[in-house]
Amino acid sequence: MLLAIDAGNTNTEFALIDGTELRNSWRMSTDPRRTADEYAVWLTQLMALDGVTRDAVTASIIATVVPEALFNLTGLCRKYFNGPPMVVGDPSVKMTIRAVIDRPEEVGADRLVTALAARDLYGCPLIVVDFGTATTFDVIDGDGNFAGGVIAPGINLSLQALYMAAAKLPRVAVRPTPTVIARSTVPAMQSGVFWGYIGLIEGLVRRMRAELGQNVPVVATGGLAPMFAGATDHITHIDRDLIMRGLVTLYQHNRLES
Repeated sequence: MLLAIDAGNTNTEFALIDGTELRNSWRMSTDPRRTADEYAVWLTQLMALDGVTRDAVTASIIATVVPEALFNLTGLCRKYFNGPPMVVGDPSVKMTIRAVIDRPEEVGADRLVTALAARDLYGCPLIVVDFGTATTFDVIDGDGNFAGGVIAPGINLSLQALYMAAAKLPRVAVRPTPTVIARSTVPAMQSGVFWGYIGLIEGLVRRMRAELGQNVPVVATGGLAPMFAGATDHITHIDRDLIMRGLVTLYQHNRLES
């Protein structure tokens, strides 16, 4: 069984992959100070609730955009899960997608892994929209390469900034409103954020399609993808587990190459 770990800026996801099937996954807040032992206590208890012992894990792979978290996550795999993990971005790990942009070294591991999964599952060219800490719009060109994209503030980051910057505005949850025009403060904030993001999605996708010269499909991923995809016809596919599918693909490719 493969342990796949995606350490993002806000949350870290741990997933158990049995063959190619995602068996279960768990999230915790990303904290570089958390030790390998702390990870192990938390994760092994959750695995036990699912009837899985840590000995069932035979390999592991990590993708992270938080370099400070890598040391302890690597230590977790070494000490508790049968040896050193495969780490996306390490020179020994061969990527199955090329970044044909000005500075390929700047592309986050999560964006590349998500892009290669989307390409393999949905074909190319296409656009991948990932609703994470940042909302990213990534392009896979007709040759299957990562060809650049857009980075916008994430939905929860926008809500937090609004709450912190305006003394009289409360903290609100993300949710669609039945109408754009609201008659009180909380629905007005929810409308502005939700329908504002729909406008962002539709506007950027429309402009990106125009630059690409074709009506390419759009795949949405991330926890909030279903909420936004249901409010616009610019999103053609929803796949919340793209990055984990990409980590499985990458692991299998490198295992066969070795």
